[in-house]
Amino acid sequence: MRHLKAGRKLNRNPAHRRSMLRNMACALIEHGSITTTPAKAKELRPFIERLITMARKGDLASRRLVVSRLGPTAHTPLVTEKANEGVDKAWKKVTVLKKLEERAKGFAGRPGGYTRILKLHGYRIGDGGAKALIAFVDVQIGGKGAGDAADAVKEPKAETAKA
Repeated sequence: MRHLKAGRKLNRNPAHRRSMLRNMACALIEHGSITTTPAKAKELRPFIERLITMARKGDLASRRLVVSRLGPTAHTPLVTEKANEGVDKAWKKVTVLKKLEERAKGFAGRPGGYTRILKLHGYRIGDGGAKALIAFVDVQIGGKGAGDAADAVKEPKAETAKA
């Protein structure tokens, strides 16, 4: 009997499960939405929502907790882009941790429920498993009916200040 045994095993050992959740969380933070199976999406939701709640605090202790939960992937650079075209030509590194902190600022007034899970039609090509889309609630999901999930997800446009 599995009394008081919360969580799905997902046919993986604990180390593989933890690693998979870390990688999926990093991909979700980087892209805003990912396509996976419904069971994995339901396991990822509490993991990522706790991370955002910790990152919202913004103090050193919570930052260290986020790094410990994400593991070594928290400091890997996502995007390298030129910060300045001027004399110094410095490179700016955007890490998963910085991107998570930026996303957490957007959820400052929200008490919880930072993600949504949508079941997608169709099945995966490799094994015929069901598909689900997990995305942050600030990511616009819409489309012209039955399109690919990558086509249907749009990042919110940044508001420009009129001077």
